[in-house]
Amino acid sequence: MGADWLFLAVLCNAYTEEVVGEGENQKERTYLKLHPAIAPVKAAIFPLVRENGLSEKAMQIFNELKQDFRVIYEERDAIGKRYTRQDLIGTPFCIAIDYQTMEDDTVTIRYRDTMEQERVHMGELSQKIGREVSLSRIFEKLV
Repeated sequence: MGADWLFLAVLCNAYTEEVVGEGENQKERTYLKLHPAIAPVKAAIFPLVRENGLSEKAMQIFNELKQDFRVIYEERDAIGKRYTRQDLIGTPFCIAIDYQTMEDDTVTIRYRDTMEQERVHMGELSQKIGREVSLSRIFEKLV
């Protein structure tokens, strides 16, 4: 048994399919549920649109976070498609920059596993992501 088997076991365990929604809005959702500490990409930064200064603000956040984490900047397609693409590769956090960001410097973090969203001040992003991707979080769950 080598690293290949270990990688395959982690990958198979992370592959997740679930049904979301109710009634006619029901659909199947597929994503990689990798622990944030071992996810190759920790966060994705999305401006809601490419205009009105949102792209520039998103690039500012991207440049700050890339110093500490592997992050992706993406602005093409609708935001729902961007979320889906990141879910498929196991990115645990998606950060959306919208018009409210321009007013009060808060962004929306979307959590991959629960699809819940939370408003967070831009200054807290690095600490929040850092806590979640820490290896000590894996050991806390084991104990």
